[in-house]
Amino acid sequence: MTRVIVIGGSGHVGTYLVPRLVAAGFEVVNVARGQREAYKPNAAWSQVETVTLDREAEDRAGTFGAKISDLRPDIVIDMICFTLPSAQLLVDALRGRVEHFLHTGTIWVHGPSVAVPTPETVARRPFGEYGTQKAAIEAYLMHEAQRNDFPATIVHPGHIVGPGWAPLNPAGHFDPAVFSTLAQGKELVLPNFGLETVHHVHADDVAQMFMKAIGNWSMAVGEAFHTVSSQAVTLRGYAETVSSWFGHEAKLAYLPWDQWKQVHSAEIVEQTLDHISRSPNCSIDKAKRHLDYQPRYSSFEAVRESVDWLVAKGIVTTS
Repeated sequence: MTRVIVIGGSGHVGTYLVPRLVAAGFEVVNVARGQREAYKPNAAWSQVETVTLDREAEDRAGTFGAKISDLRPDIVIDMICFTLPSAQLLVDALRGRVEHFLHTGTIWVHGPSVAVPTPETVARRPFGEYGTQKAAIEAYLMHEAQRNDFPATIVHPGHIVGPGWAPLNPAGHFDPAVFSTLAQGKELVLPNFGLETVHHVHADDVAQMFMKAIGNWSMAVGEAFHTVSSQAVTLRGYAETVSSWFGHEAKLAYLPWDQWKQVHSAEIVEQTLDHISRSPNCSIDKAKRHLDYQPRYSSFEAVRESVDWLVAKGIVTTS
């Protein structure tokens, strides 16, 4: 039986990926820092071995890669690697020992969109620590795959959504109160003209991409794939659609960025700027062509599952 080690398998994507792997007949080991349960219960978890490791501490000690190698993986799926040195330590320990290594990247390896939808082939222009580190990891893994036969594949998700957590909202940040504002038919003020874009993906569609890559090894190794819904959405269109779910026509107003940021907290301003300054709009043509990736959810369908969960939990209020 093929043995798959999922590093960080109890998170958003792992909630859907691990049961898919079990159903496909893989022997699965979930490596996690703690004992947090998946966001969605599934009987498949009873068949999963869990190994507790603190990656940051093990990386500092230089032992994380060796401990993953000691688990005898055939396939490693790394959900939680954020720095180039961490990736290098793991690859060095797994070189010649795994059939497939899959890394979770991000569409933030791109900077601002130029011609859209953005294909994987464009030159990387990342900014910010997160995007810059992820782009460096991507370049390293592609070099190792193409020059040294390390069997790496990179999956680049967009803004991951699903029931159990608050999605990126129509104002470009994560405060669920924005959804309450729209649900109650109140006015929402957006930055600029609300024409910047965001590109969501349901966590289960990210899980689907990993399964497609594993099942199409020869097409996946040495490649990176955008993993998003079929279309990005504008902030304005997003707000209008959410309002329609609650039977309202959106009441929207707009402020230039320099004014909008004055009336929000530093945290919200930072989150919104991170998203609208990139305005991602990514192509999935490559993944559809090479891996038969077919996202089950549109951006709005994926977000609606999250919003329905927020309403059910009383986090988003409709009156």
